[in-house]
Amino acid sequence: MIVTMNQHKTGSGSFPLTQGQASLLRPFILICIAALLLAVAPASAGEQYMSGSPKLSAYLAGTNEFSPGQEVQIAVVIENSGLNQFKFVNTGLVSRDDLPNTAKFLTVTLGAGESPFIIKSDPQMLGDLRASSTAIGRFTVRIPSDTPAGVYNLPVRVNYTYLQTAEQYGVDTVQNFYKEKEENFEFPVRVKPDVRISVESSEFKDLNAGTEGSVKLTVKNTGHENGKKAILTIARNDGSPIVPTEGSAYIGDFPAGGTATAVFRASVSSSAEAQTYPLDVYVKYENSDGDSIASDIETIGVPVGGKTRFVIVSEPVTVSPGQKKTITVQFKNTGGATAHQAQARVSMVDPFTSNDDTAYLGDVGPGETKEASFLITVDKSATLKKYGIDSEIRYNDAFDNQIISDPIKLGITVKEDTGLVAGLLKNPILLAVLAAIIIGAGYLIYRKRQNA
Repeated sequence: MIVTMNQHKTGSGSFPLTQGQASLLRPFILICIAALLLAVAPASAGEQYMSGSPKLSAYLAGTNEFSPGQEVQIAVVIENSGLNQFKFVNTGLVSRDDLPNTAKFLTVTLGAGESPFIIKSDPQMLGDLRASSTAIGRFTVRIPSDTPAGVYNLPVRVNYTYLQTAEQYGVDTVQNFYKEKEENFEFPVRVKPDVRISVESSEFKDLNAGTEGSVKLTVKNTGHENGKKAILTIARNDGSPIVPTEGSAYIGDFPAGGTATAVFRASVSSSAEAQTYPLDVYVKYENSDGDSIASDIETIGVPVGGKTRFVIVSEPVTVSPGQKKTITVQFKNTGGATAHQAQARVSMVDPFTSNDDTAYLGDVGPGETKEASFLITVDKSATLKKYGIDSEIRYNDAFDNQIISDPIKLGITVKEDTGLVAGLLKNPILLAVLAAIIIGAGYLIYRKRQNA
């Protein structure tokens, strides 16, 4: 638009404007025209909500029944059903970025309340929760094994911020006013009754390295459930050398507060040392719902004796080349268990032979010594030196399992016979004289018999 003003009228007359005056008025007139055009031009429509806020509810997802001793995941679901009641759409309004019914910076906290539960998770940050939406906070909860059966209320705290009001200044400025809010909920969680065991007494017999022994246990039901068709069981604990061979016993009804006794058999690895090792104990039973479940494991300590060992305590054996001799060997049990029906055996090697290499010892108790005799023959060409031959003890443990001891070295020294007879036999002159004496004596005896 071009505006031209070159004269000004006063009354019936007029006077012309100079070129300089017209130049000064032209910018002012253009500004006024632009403002008028903006005032009459249509503006874009904006939205404004006059009321509304988040409306939150909470509930637990999944089951709310658990057993003592469990570590579980509890999922808390937060739902927003808030509404915006009045909405204005008008020109000149600036639309808000946040809606009044949006829960912003939502945080959920699960507490233990008066329960013995252990909440292992920190409060959960769930972000912004718009209307008609849900968010889930997941919490790890430990239920101690000694938790009594019953219903426990767990508190849930929800914190969030929402747009309370907004004020518009002019056509392009909005100031938002937010409000923080806290809401609290409670959820019932049921701890189911169960069977829990406590080992009241224990008795161990013949549990030594490399043998089989017995385990006698008396257990008590310290839980709140009456177990039916109960089976008391022992089990190996990780890498323990104690391995059950008869590890289950049927005890039938196992009421709360009741006791039961059972005897088990277990073997011990031959590599075990004389010390205490762990053994797991638990009960399988049928609960009041008819489900077959197992109790928590109770771990006990089992003392294990050292391996049954034998040593030779008799004097060293000495023989001569070409000799046939009965040798006597004394074996001592240095272990902690009785060796039943023990037999000693020697393994002959050149230059020794024997037709009688086994001797019966009978029962050999801890610290007891038994003697064995063997008939051996030494080859005439045997080298004069000290030999070591293997011997062993075969025996039965308390449950008639046959066991063979570690090899026991029997030392035998071969040396020349230094006795008088041996010296005569090795001297040819003495042998000739001895032969002459014997012949002469024989002749004299013969002559006397003839003269008589």
